[in-house]
This record gives sequence, C-alpha cells and structure tokens, in this order.
Amino acid sequence: MNKGRLEAFSDGVLAIIITIMVLEIKVPHGHEFSDLAPLIPIFLSYVLSFIYLAIYWNNHHHMMHTVKKVTGGILWANLHLLFWLSLIPFVTGWMGENNFAQKPMALYGLVLLMAAIAFFILQNTIIRSQGVDSFLKKAVGKDLKGKISPILYVVGIAFSWLSPWISGAIFILVALMWLIPDQRIERIIED
Repeated sequence: MNKGRLEAFSDGVLAIIITIMVLEIKVPHGHEFSDLAPLIPIFLSYVLSFIYLAIYWNNHHHMMHTVKKVTGGILWANLHLLFWLSLIPFVTGWMGENNFAQKPMALYGLVLLMAAIAFFILQNTIIRSQGVDSFLKKAVGKDLKGKISPILYVVGIAFSWLSPWISGAIFILVALMWLIPDQRIERIIED
C-alpha cells in the first residue's frame, strides 16, 4: 500500500477531531466580554488539546517520511493511535465543562497516556517492518522523551486525585517537552 493514502486518511481524521473540538465551544448569549468568562476553562482545555493534536500530527508526519512500505501491522497500529486521539474532543469537553475537576482530569490523562502508548506501538511497528537499520530506528535512538512522557502521564493521573492543578501542570509540561521541535528524523533523512 502507498503511504500517501495512510497519511491522507490520518490527516483527515485529525482535521475532523480538531473541528469537533472547536465546534464544542459554544458562543455565549450576551455581548459583553464578561459573558466570555464562563468559557475560559473550556477555551484553555481546547488550547491544550489543540497543542497535543498538533504535536501528534507533526510527529506522525515526520515519522511517515521514514516509511518505505506500509504493512497491515502499520495500518492497524495507526488506527489504534487514531482511536485514542479521536477521544480527545470528549475528554477535552468534559474537562473544560467541569472546571478541571478530578475525574475529568484523570480521564484526560488516561487518554493522553493511551495515545502515547499507541504512538510508541506505531513507531515500533514501523521499525520492525523497516528493519533494524531503518531511518526511524536511527532517528529515535534512545527516545528519552518517548519514555519519560508515559511516566509523567501516570504521575499526572495520580495527582488528579490530589490536585487537578498539579495534574494539569504535568500535562502542560509534557506538551512543552514535545513542542520544542524535534529534529531527529529530519537530520537522519537529510544525511
């Protein structure tokens, strides 16, 4: 199978996910700026989730540049990732609507954790299919960020029961770690 079709499908799904998220932000009744105040938690949860989806899209895009041939395993691993990402609008809405309460924060963290695991599975499925000398294997190396992120998600989930604000800070920290552009794949492909 041509990887272009997998990329186009994944791009389309991510575009729909982002569209669903923004459509969930309801326009307030009223014309004063103060009427926007109740939307602040909803908007903040949207911004964080948008950043996460942008990071996944960016990293997925770079990862697909290393793929020579798409296998059935890669297709299923990619669908597994898209499944977890497709739950982000739901957990984002629940978290924002409930002002970052404990249970919504825990579920948000769980979805982020599962998406990270799914990305790891996709990455390893690609490496296995492309061989130990694959571009992707060379690019990810020890993958320190990829190993630290799930640990931080688990810590964030645990903290959601003690302090949802600390939990949120941990989720923001992980996003900031990944927001810094990762040049590993670009360097390997250019060499």
